[in-house]
Amino acid sequence: MNKLYVVGLGPGDHKKMTVEAAGILDKCEVIAGYSVYIDLIKERYGNKEFIVTGMRQEEERCKRAIEKAEEGYKTAVVCSGDSGVYGMAGLIMELCQERENIEVEVVAGVTAALSGGAVLGAPLGHDFSVISLSDLMTTWEKIENRLKCAAMCDMVICLYNPSSRKRKDYLKKACEIVMEYKDWDTVCGYVKNIGRKGEECGILSLNEMKDFEADMFTTVFIGNKETKKIKNQMVTPRGYKI
Repeated sequence: MNKLYVVGLGPGDHKKMTVEAAGILDKCEVIAGYSVYIDLIKERYGNKEFIVTGMRQEEERCKRAIEKAEEGYKTAVVCSGDSGVYGMAGLIMELCQERENIEVEVVAGVTAALSGGAVLGAPLGHDFSVISLSDLMTTWEKIENRLKCAAMCDMVICLYNPSSRKRKDYLKKACEIVMEYKDWDTVCGYVKNIGRKGEECGILSLNEMKDFEADMFTTVFIGNKETKKIKNQMVTPRGYKI
């Protein structure tokens, strides 16, 4: 049985990768991934064969990785953060469902909600939702409904892919939707380039976040009614009586 690994790299820095993920990449002969993610690991794993494709070529690189695994090569498809959270694990499993000669093993990584949350403090101390503002795979109408439901429940909301060159106003639109249910001064935070060169973070009000310039490498955290700022850190209490 040939095995194909789908590996979450975490935020990017090798020391933030899980021991399991690092060990699997050490023993793999072929590593496939999006060009930005391969750049993060190529120096360390430069002796491997790499399958590299750009944005919107996910299916192509997954199929090429499957072919390598079928040929008997130890192969991994890498993803930023966790391989199952907006990653390639689901697609790989769908593509392999009729292939009896391949076993898919999903290797967890630290997703941006967790690594970014640690940079800010403890914004996810209670119930939270994770919503991507990218409308490449999901209609804006569906994203809008999810934002409304999460805000209506007063959940902490973690936003992935908040903005891009083609979606400059999406974070603003999202904040305006959330402000229908949350106060304008709700504590929010952002982290750019988590675990990478140029890491930057800050704590803003929801009203300030509405006009913040984010990018695809930014993760945004919108607090609930109890979320507060403590010593320049964002904290959502669990409810302990102290």
